[in-house]
Amino acid sequence: MEESQLNSSSEKFKSGSKKEPIDSIDRLIHLVESLRSAEGCPWDRKQTPKSMSIYLIEEVYELIESMESGSPEEICGELGDVLFHIVFIASIYKELGHFDLKSSAERTTEKMIRRHPHVFGDKTIKTVKDIKKQWQKIKNKENKQSSEHSILDSVPAGLPALIQAYRISERAAGAGFDWDDIKGVMTKTEEEWAEFNSALSKGEEEEVSIEFGDILFTLVNVARFAGIHPETALGDSINKFKKRFRYMEKTLAKKGKHLEDVSRKELEMLWEKAKNMKIL
Repeated sequence: MEESQLNSSSEKFKSGSKKEPIDSIDRLIHLVESLRSAEGCPWDRKQTPKSMSIYLIEEVYELIESMESGSPEEICGELGDVLFHIVFIASIYKELGHFDLKSSAERTTEKMIRRHPHVFGDKTIKTVKDIKKQWQKIKNKENKQSSEHSILDSVPAGLPALIQAYRISERAAGAGFDWDDIKGVMTKTEEEWAEFNSALSKGEEEEVSIEFGDILFTLVNVARFAGIHPETALGDSINKFKKRFRYMEKTLAKKGKHLEDVSRKELEMLWEKAKNMKIL
């Protein structure tokens, strides 16, 4: 594209331009359509839903990281990047004659209204637990379950294993397949730990792996009963470990040392110091 054309195209999207669409969402849609047009960007024109899915996943992870940082400005920017990719993917499907972004928004709006009869209807529900049960019941009705359909089918197989385990546990619990309380699942965790130790003593790698997976899956259910999300809890623990570990590195660096230069005992003392300083 010639420089004069590039400058002309960018003018369309400057704030206050006479050609500026009604609102920011329409403006973003118009931007994507321009990028995908014959006069637009060759790279943008060649993208497909499959190629864009990779970039969308990356942007979602960047958004999550910014949310953990707590910076509203950073979150705003990353949320905008995710929105751009969603608009971009919707634009591709519009070109193919399937649907546009507004159709998708309308469909999900109707679905959310349907799944919240306690807000938009005459249902009365008092507890979050009952709301979740109602949600699953409505979803099952929407899916028109057959003998070949499973309530677990709605959990994407591509989710990270920890999140997938949590979602599958929720679905099973919603169908009534669950422990009565957290004590029951804690007892199950102890059983799984014993089975893991037994597998370790046998030295069979495959069995050890399976039993360890069972421990993790059961712990996911412990988290569910405790009212926390295992992915968030693990993420917090990872960040805490990283901060404490970096404290150890910096402390040693000031003395001209590295981790491998000191004894295990000294490292443990530094770790305890980081803990006592409540480095989170």
